Amino acid sequence: MNSMTLRASQTAIAYEDDGTGPALVLLHAFPLDSGMWRDQRQAMADNYRVITADLPGFGGSAVSAGLTIDSAADVVAELLDHLGINERVAVCGLSMGGYVALAFARLYPQRLRAMVLADTKADSDDAAARDARNDMIEAVTLKGPKAVIERLLPKLLAAGTNEARPHVVQHVREMAEKQSMEGIIAALKALRDRPDASAGLAHISVPTLVLVGEEDQVTPLDKAEKLSRSIPDARLIVLPSCGHLSNLEDSDTFNNSVRQFLDSLPPEVRGSRTV
Repeated sequence: MNSMTLRASQTAIAYEDDGTGPALVLLHAFPLDSGMWRDQRQAMADNYRVITADLPGFGGSAVSAGLTIDSAADVVAELLDHLGINERVAVCGLSMGGYVALAFARLYPQRLRAMVLADTKADSDDAAARDARNDMIEAVTLKGPKAVIERLLPKLLAAGTNEARPHVVQHVREMAEKQSMEGIIAALKALRDRPDASAGLAHISVPTLVLVGEEDQVTPLDKAEKLSRSIPDARLIVLPSCGHLSNLEDSDTFNNSVRQFLDSLPPEVRGSRTV
């Protein structure tokens, strides 16, 4: 794992940078870290330069004061600067990572060449969801990070995964439980307070793939359908027998879907320079 310190906030950010070719940035879900992308990094690095970062407060990255979804997108842009990546990049975000990807598309459209939105949505939290975030903040404060995964785990994975694939369940549990209380609380506040991204969907002008697990309980199929309808020419793929963490539950199908999408981009889109 590599590390850099952001100039603006002096926050340390951990990341991996593997492979060669057009740049592909993978943004992780809550309450995990970039380790969730291990299979994708290995599968894609033969044809793409795959960059996975721990968002602020997760994995090896320091907690960022006043974290927001927009400031997380700023982190991605500054990491690309640090790595000397001037060409447009493909960004793939899952769940919280999808929120950051949408913010990146709004704030840095000139740096984006394609986008994959997996198991995510554009809507902001409604009142009930904000109350649930506040309840979770209180639970984490009292009981630590385990309180989050105990609440979320039944919803994060499909029923078949929970019942028949204990190694996936354990992998998710271990990754979540190692996160810091401070990082989880900062992220919960950022998720709770994020703006609605729906109005900007019609202005996304890059090729976009929307992926969703068939059994996703957190951001279900109707949210993915809304994304694909609202983003011009977006494609929708439903991953059978998967829940919210579709990249972990069926990595082969997820990887093949992303690879086929990226490989289908015209050469001028796959390797275009930032203007």
